[in-house]
Amino acid sequence: MDKTSLLVAAVYFVAAILFILGLKRMSHPSTARAGITWAGFGMIAATLATFFTPKLGNLDLIIIAIFIGSTIAYISAKRVAMTDMPQMIALYNGMGGGAAAAIAAVYLLEPHVIRPDFRVLATIGAIIGTVSFSGSLIAFAKLQGWMRKAVRFPGQQYLNLVLFIGIIVIGVYISMGHTDLYLIAIFFSMAIIFGVLMTLPIGGADMPVVISLYNALTGLAVGLEGYVLENPAMIIAGTVVGAAGTLLTQLMAKAMNRPISNVLFSSFGASSSGAEDEEVDGSLKPIEADDAGVMMAFANSVIIIPGYGMAVAQAQHKIWEMAKVLRERGVNVKFAIHPVAGRMPGHMNVLLAEAGVPYDIIYDLDEINDEFSKTDVSLVIGANDVVNPVARTNPDSPIYGMPILNADKSQNVIIIKRGKGAGFSGIENALFYQDNARMLYGDGQDMAADLINAIKAF
Repeated sequence: MDKTSLLVAAVYFVAAILFILGLKRMSHPSTARAGITWAGFGMIAATLATFFTPKLGNLDLIIIAIFIGSTIAYISAKRVAMTDMPQMIALYNGMGGGAAAAIAAVYLLEPHVIRPDFRVLATIGAIIGTVSFSGSLIAFAKLQGWMRKAVRFPGQQYLNLVLFIGIIVIGVYISMGHTDLYLIAIFFSMAIIFGVLMTLPIGGADMPVVISLYNALTGLAVGLEGYVLENPAMIIAGTVVGAAGTLLTQLMAKAMNRPISNVLFSSFGASSSGAEDEEVDGSLKPIEADDAGVMMAFANSVIIIPGYGMAVAQAQHKIWEMAKVLRERGVNVKFAIHPVAGRMPGHMNVLLAEAGVPYDIIYDLDEINDEFSKTDVSLVIGANDVVNPVARTNPDSPIYGMPILNADKSQNVIIIKRGKGAGFSGIENALFYQDNARMLYGDGQDMAADLINAIKAF
């Protein structure tokens, strides 16, 4: 190995360490920003080192592609609203899978340029990357509101099975060195269609799990194509991302008490007329902001439970302002976050961090669930399924068995909600009809402002 190759390998090794340390620091909100910075420096180092790889060609095209991609990413990242962050993550994740698939396509069309045993890896990476690409685009369309929450038709799963078998059969044939252009085009087309059909039946309630799963698939595809290119940085980065995405997917599924297969091959996430028409005992009892403000102002403890509705209303800053006013009155205020609240893993944590909420008053489900029975007021803003008590009481409910935040056990529950409709998954929430629950109808940000004024009045 010459000195240049040795230097490139050394930089790749340092980049790999930065990737791993960065990912480790991303595991806690207080160090996440530093973790992203570390991983970013690792990516910059790996990218620069690649330019010194011996026999590297098409430098002008590489520089142009980096410039165009970086410009688009910078502008879109600066402009994207926090409410649109989940679909941005889905879109960029899909681009990663598509890039891995594109690399595989180039090498499958010219199998003589890679080792024969790497053709299998290139083919597997092509399948995984393509499925992640098209599936992530459908997830983006769902989150963006461009598509119905779920699209189902008779025999859909059987069609998926036939497609998958066809992809495997053609993939095996291609990996043996057959490079017919039309056959490869059919192979990739079938993989794209498979990713679309696999994602269409999945509804909004399952999006956090889906985004995590496609993130894992993208990482795996990148790692496999790293082997094909014999690029250590790609191998390590892809493996780390794939492993992290897999663990996160398992955690998300566990938080919903459902196996991954149930997420992919059932229709829970889709709204249905049966769910929307479900009979619930009790009645919805509205409350005015002034009365809700009094209730919280004279409480000893308040737990705030944010959900996607808070993101839509961009109410996180007003909610934190309200929390500070309560804390000044001596009220013990805490935030409770369910692992699958929002539309992507960690969505609520990101929003609260943006508003400046201290990390030490933000608790996850396991840490805070026992405290609800001793809490005077639970304020639910935009959350639905994650506080629905039928998950504990109704075996016929699609969410039965899912761990939830025990808001219903509080002395009083105030729910900020725009209207009387069911949540994103279409399942009626029995919490809203309980005797201790009151509905504060209106935009989340406006209602938070009214609550602040009501609390300050006392």
